[in-house]
Amino acid sequence: MYGWIWRHLPGNAWVRAAISLLMILAAVYLLFQYIFPWAEPLLPFNDVTVDNNSGLGAVGGVAVVR
Repeated sequence: MYGWIWRHLPGNAWVRAAISLLMILAAVYLLFQYIFPWAEPLLPFNDVTVDNNSGLGAVGGVAVVR
């Protein structure tokens, strides 16, 4: 796939490298500005199952479930 993109870009190697860098930067920008914020509520990273009021106690340095 990358070879196909490289062959279809105009210019010599330096121009192709610059265009490739711009395409990578544009893809990263789109991911951080639009895709990741859209997907964040759908991902379970903030679904914690342990908190301070979970009923765990420490006895002799060992966690005990009550």
